[in-house]
Amino acid sequence: MSTGPLSTGPLHARPLQAGSRVSVVGCGYLGAVHAAAMVQLGHTVVGIDPDLDRSAGLARGEAPFYEPGLDAMLRAGLASGRLCFSRDIADARDATLHFLCVGTPQAQGRLAADLSFVHSAVDDLLRILKPGDVVAGKSTVPVGTAAGIADQVAARGGTLVWNPEFLREGFALPDTLRPDRVVVGVPDGPDGERARDLLAAAYGPVLDTAPLIVTDYATAELVKVAANAFLATKISFINAMADLCELAGGDVVQLAEALGHDSRIGRRFLQAGLGFGGGCLPKDIRAFMHRAGELGADQALTFLSEVDAINTRRRLKTVAMVEEWLDHRVLGARVAVLGAAFKPDSDDIRDSPALAVAEALHLRGAEVVVTDPRARANAQRRSPQLRYADSAEEAATDADVVLLLTEWRDFVELDPEVLGKVTARQRVLDARNALDRDAWSAAGWEVRCPGRAPVGA
Repeated sequence: MSTGPLSTGPLHARPLQAGSRVSVVGCGYLGAVHAAAMVQLGHTVVGIDPDLDRSAGLARGEAPFYEPGLDAMLRAGLASGRLCFSRDIADARDATLHFLCVGTPQAQGRLAADLSFVHSAVDDLLRILKPGDVVAGKSTVPVGTAAGIADQVAARGGTLVWNPEFLREGFALPDTLRPDRVVVGVPDGPDGERARDLLAAAYGPVLDTAPLIVTDYATAELVKVAANAFLATKISFINAMADLCELAGGDVVQLAEALGHDSRIGRRFLQAGLGFGGGCLPKDIRAFMHRAGELGADQALTFLSEVDAINTRRRLKTVAMVEEWLDHRVLGARVAVLGAAFKPDSDDIRDSPALAVAEALHLRGAEVVVTDPRARANAQRRSPQLRYADSAEEAATDADVVLLLTEWRDFVELDPEVLGKVTARQRVLDARNALDRDAWSAAGWEVRCPGRAPVGA
């Protein structure tokens, strides 16, 4: 799939119906991206979100989070007159197709998904739904959720389809406009066929390159969580191999490369390191396990408990590596942390492995200085006890050890000779296996990485 720059001009979509509009209910990460993309496809879109600050910011063309290219696409949509945002669901009355894009966070104190935002948004939609309208659910929900919503929508003369999203933060726009596939779960009968056709028309040229996979509600709901569970399993598998490589004297990067040449396995998501985080994989696999238990199939997904546990242990292992390197004299040691976001090209710090490691070292008495190109402000709000710097050079000044915890290009392309001039000791823990070890070692650094033998001084 291409991830190159996107055109700012609209693509030529097959229109839905003369005078019709599309609504996007819930304008957080998923909804804001989807609203901008639907305008890019030639539609007139109203985004609905009750949060005053979020709606006002979006109306100015300012997303409440960082996503490459999104602000520019929002501004282009607003300037065209085909995109607007509102807090009032009544402003979606003229729409024929309503995309449901609200969040489903992990319920407090439980593994289950919190569906309160979904149910609230559906209640709002039911107040303005017209006979013949189509509601397309995009939120990640436990299997069985759509069937209950479908009855409510049908009672108002509408039809529900389930159209899961597969966005990667940092690539959300290309993932929406040039996806690997478009999945839609529909009910049986003519209403389902009409709703399917309406959704296909909404995506228009997207379907010139992406297959439209039409299925039932349950399968459409399962596709998203099953995909996330598989990706999480793949990440945790290679991280488990990193532990084994360290004990056996192997090299996990070479191992991943050899495995990746097997067409049945593939190289993607076989990057050993600090593990996954963010607002999707952790909470989705936990909700998946919880729902399986409710259905009496909990043993079918018990392996996901270990996937989750392996991922958590990566953070503890990284902290232990730093403690060992410092001869367990962490108190007062200066530690430079490069990265706070859970992944590069994002300012998302939800369940961030990088920030978790920084906080743990701070609790052990280290003087931790964090820098991140985009997530610094979010990190500072969540973890004000840490120190923050504007650049890698500032963070690394007088550092006893430098930690690469988020593989931003800015960090991966640092000049090790230049950085080495400001540190107290030239020691770098590349927790993402992203640096050129030979170049850093040649510049006088001692380099450690998960699943690989140390190199350098």
